[in-house]
Amino acid sequence: MSTDPDAESGIYARESVYLERYVQVGVAGGRVLSVAFPTTPEAGAEETLPLLDRIDAYLEGQVDDFDDVAVAMTMPTNQGDVLEAVRSIPYGDDFSVEQVARMTPGLDPESEEDHQLIRTALAENPAPLIVPDHRVRDGPSSAPPEVEQRLRSLESL
Repeated sequence: MSTDPDAESGIYARESVYLERYVQVGVAGGRVLSVAFPTTPEAGAEETLPLLDRIDAYLEGQVDDFDDVAVAMTMPTNQGDVLEAVRSIPYGDDFSVEQVARMTPGLDPESEEDHQLIRTALAENPAPLIVPDHRVRDGPSSAPPEVEQRLRSLESL
C-alpha cells in the first residue's frame, strides 16, 4: 500500500459495527491481496493496520476513495483493466456496466461479451470496498449482498 509500504505481510481484521461483521485484509509486499467480510476473523489476524483505521473512518461516513492503496491485481489483464476503471468511480457515484465498458480501454460498450467480462471481473474482485464494485449498479459485487447494500447506503447510492 502506498499509504503503508512497509506493512508486514499478513492477515489483518477488525470488527465493524456498521457492517455487523469483520473487515479482513490480506497484505503482502505492501499491496492488498484481498478484502473479505467474515463473521469471524481468521485465527491469528492482527488488528493494527493503518488501512483498517481508514476503513473504519470510511464506515463512519468519512469520504475516502482508497485510490492511493496498492492492490495486487492477480487476474487476467482484461479483468484487471476493468477493476482499475472501477477504482476511478468517485465516492457517491454509481455507474452502469455500460459506463464501465466506456471507461475501460479496449472494451466496446455495446458488446454483451464485454459486459459479461465486466460482470466476471466484478464478481471475482479480490478487494471489494478498495476496488469499489458496489458503485456499479447493475453488476455483481464480490462482497456479500448485505455488505454491498450497506456500502451503497453509506454512499447514498
